[in-house]
Amino acid sequence: MNFEQLGLLKLLLTFISCVLLLFSSFSQKEQDRSFKLPDIRVWKAGPYFGVQRGKYWVGELGGELQWKKIQLKKALTHGIHTGVNYNFIHNVLGYDLGYWIKPSRIGLTYGANAILRTDFNRTGVGFTPCIGYKLFGFHLQTGYQFLTRSVGFDGANTFFISLRFVVINHRDTKLKK
Repeated sequence: MNFEQLGLLKLLLTFISCVLLLFSSFSQKEQDRSFKLPDIRVWKAGPYFGVQRGKYWVGELGGELQWKKIQLKKALTHGIHTGVNYNFIHNVLGYDLGYWIKPSRIGLTYGANAILRTDFNRTGVGFTPCIGYKLFGFHLQTGYQFLTRSVGFDGANTFFISLRFVVINHRDTKLKK
């Protein structure tokens, strides 16, 4: 063997021993139950404003609370919101109370709302299943509003798409060891 081959052999043996040392240290930490990553939870809250478009344009205003546990895998975010929306052209007022979940960092949000719509003469109540996408403070959702039938009630969207922006003005981080 010449000096170049001997140097490559030493480098290869050093690399293999480092990899084996690394694997053995990980296997020991998995067996040792006292080693745990810290539990980090984040709570965020703030007002939102948005617009809803279906058959009619509707303005939205409300508040939202989001919480999640910081994890490398299976990042799971939850949110609840309550809000008011108003159709200025047809004089229809609406109230929403809802929940959504985002089961991954990049994936879609899934949720549902309990809703009430009124034109101050007739009232409809119902629920709305929603699917959406959340990026930064923006939340784009689409869904279908199932309302109770009221004779002559018009001015509420059935199938819709909405875009909301949440202004986070309160953030709380809790660290448990």
